[in-house]
Amino acid sequence: MEPLQEHIRRIQEKLQQLVKQYSALQKENEKLSLQLSLLKEKESIQHQQIDELNQQVSLLKAAKSGMSEEDKKDFEKRINQYLKEIDKCIAMLQE
Repeated sequence: MEPLQEHIRRIQEKLQQLVKQYSALQKENEKLSLQLSLLKEKESIQHQQIDELNQQVSLLKAAKSGMSEEDKKDFEKRINQYLKEIDKCIAMLQE
């Protein structure tokens, strides 16, 4: 009977170790999920900054007197996109 009790004790110890490992992995997973969320938010902010800088570059090119035809078309295209976005926002506000 004693070997059976010893076997049960070892199983219980291993089970306790597995529970501790599981708990530690859960905490690590939560930590990594939070870190991933923060990094995604930071990436989004950086993309917004890049877009804003690209807009500023376009405006500076437009301010220059010697815009090429391609730059003019690109600038007009962006302005039209902005106008469409503004119209959508106005429509949403009126609802």
